[in-house]
Amino acid sequence: MDDFAPFGSRVYWLFLLLLLAGRGMDFLSTWVATPNLVLEGNPIARKLGWCWGIVLSVAVSFALAFWPLSAIVVCTTSVLVAARNFQSAWLMRSLGEEHYRAWYIQRVQETRMTLYLLCLAGNTLLTAGVGIAVILFSGMQYVPLGIGVGIVAYAGAVAFFTLLGVWRLRRAAERDARRLEALPGAFTSGGSVADSELT
Repeated sequence: MDDFAPFGSRVYWLFLLLLLAGRGMDFLSTWVATPNLVLEGNPIARKLGWCWGIVLSVAVSFALAFWPLSAIVVCTTSVLVAARNFQSAWLMRSLGEEHYRAWYIQRVQETRMTLYLLCLAGNTLLTAGVGIAVILFSGMQYVPLGIGVGIVAYAGAVAFFTLLGVWRLRRAAERDARRLEALPGAFTSGGSVADSELT
């Protein structure tokens, strides 16, 4: 296969199908977990909403299908993100988006930040290690190379969006604490940040 797939060729349609399937699984898993996008970790996706998110994803899939390596990277990352979403989607859906967010925030607040970050590093670095191993042993053949890069990209996305969510959570908690302190005669009993955003 070449590095460029002409429009309408068998290779182009194959990669378009793979991209649409991968992106479709990402959207399906997100919908199962958070139909109102309350728990969506990507602020751009949350702003776009379902309609524009799907339109943009389909347009990007049609564009990326020209480049097999890029298509494999995006497809691999999308499938891994979908698998991660499905892992907790049942809990998010059964508790409800708002209740899950409040529960998650409370768990994070009750955990030492060093332990939380150590576990996040273990999760993402081990996953990235698998991707790097695939890249190193790919012999620069673009299918295994693309899968390896996709795994590393997934690990990077998990680390980035999780850290972004924790940073926003801590910022919201500090803002709530300042508000409580500013209230005349206010008492503090470990103020709730259930209304602050999870991700």
